[in-house]
Amino acid sequence: MGADELRFLGDEVFPALLRGLEKSFLLIVPSAIMGTVLGVLTGAIRVYGPRWVVWMAETYVTFFRGIPLVVQLFIWYFGLPHVGIFLSPYAASVVGFSLCSGAYQSEYVRGALLSIRQGQTLAAQALGFSKFEMVRSVILPQGFRRALPGCGNEVIYLIKYSSLAYMVTFIELTGEAKILASHSFKYMEVFLVVGVFYLGLVTVAGWFLRHMEQRLAIPGFEHHRI
Repeated sequence: MGADELRFLGDEVFPALLRGLEKSFLLIVPSAIMGTVLGVLTGAIRVYGPRWVVWMAETYVTFFRGIPLVVQLFIWYFGLPHVGIFLSPYAASVVGFSLCSGAYQSEYVRGALLSIRQGQTLAAQALGFSKFEMVRSVILPQGFRRALPGCGNEVIYLIKYSSLAYMVTFIELTGEAKILASHSFKYMEVFLVVGVFYLGLVTVAGWFLRHMEQRLAIPGFEHHRI
């Protein structure tokens, strides 16, 4: 790599991509939190909710898992103004990512809850727990531990999904790279650096999620590879 390439990376690429990285953080963090909360609630409702609420939850999951994410983003940003609702690029992106992530995470939570042995439910009922108390205090904590690897994987996907936000004019990491590369025509250099940035984000997120799994593990009930 010559002096001109190094100067280009130092003077233009890194400052622009760091701006984009900051905006990506502002997009990923709230979307991951809201998606996880929504996924846990929806998963629990699909297993233990009343029939009409289960139907609503199933409709939500079918809709947001069945329609491509980029189409959903277009609906939130370009479609809603036609019915008088205007969202900023940032708001449309957070709404789209949160709802889509929550739908996928609810599947992991639902599967984890269904894997809890019936004896847990019977024991809670014998102790006088109401259905809500049973789910909140007995079933859901165990189910969330089991669902955490799948939910964590969905957060990893969310980091990469965030690159679609520039398509609704929210200029995050990929958006900054697209602008920079189109001006300089140095697509290889710019997007190689972008790839390294995303790899770093995914690596850090993976380490954090594995650390959470270890912290939440119950000795004697969950086994980890040594």
